[in-house]
Amino acid sequence: MERAIRYIEDLAAVTRAVEVTLADCTPATLAQGLDEAIRLITSRTAEGRKVIFIGNGGSAAIASHQAVDYWKNGGMRAIAFNDSSLLTCISNDYGYQYVFEKPIERFADSGDVLLAISSSGKSENILRGCRAALALGCDLVTMSGFKPDNPLRSIGHVNFYAASSSYGHVEIAHLALCHCIVDTIIQRRA
Repeated sequence: MERAIRYIEDLAAVTRAVEVTLADCTPATLAQGLDEAIRLITSRTAEGRKVIFIGNGGSAAIASHQAVDYWKNGGMRAIAFNDSSLLTCISNDYGYQYVFEKPIERFADSGDVLLAISSSGKSENILRGCRAALALGCDLVTMSGFKPDNPLRSIGHVNFYAASSSYGHVEIAHLALCHCIVDTIIQRRA
């Protein structure tokens, strides 16, 4: 039981210590990062733009869950590119490194917001998807963990980093951040 309690305490510490950097790699407080992510998403979706989520594995599950929450509860257009047919078709025809880049090139519009979730922050398919979104003029919010020098952490307009090597801690921190953003948007509209 002691180990389980320690796990929860460590999770709380990781969540409280999420680090944020902005587009020019300037450090920001968690409050500033959340405010900027909320501002980007609120302003872009008010203009008719959409929020696109990408992630692998557990992060794909977060992406799917949040895409539904953002459109159903948040009232904004949102989608996750992790349909099994899409993933297997693109990876078969082009290679797995292109599974997000190709649909982003086809479906993203300038002014959309890409929310890229990766525990390691170094998945090639996530990085390629981010570069494609930036090339199209999308805003980019990233969520990463593990090593502090991961490449995803420095390419977004807003970058959230959970300093842990535990998948569970990083994924739960990312899920909490996503919920915090959409729940704050919903509360501000009420």
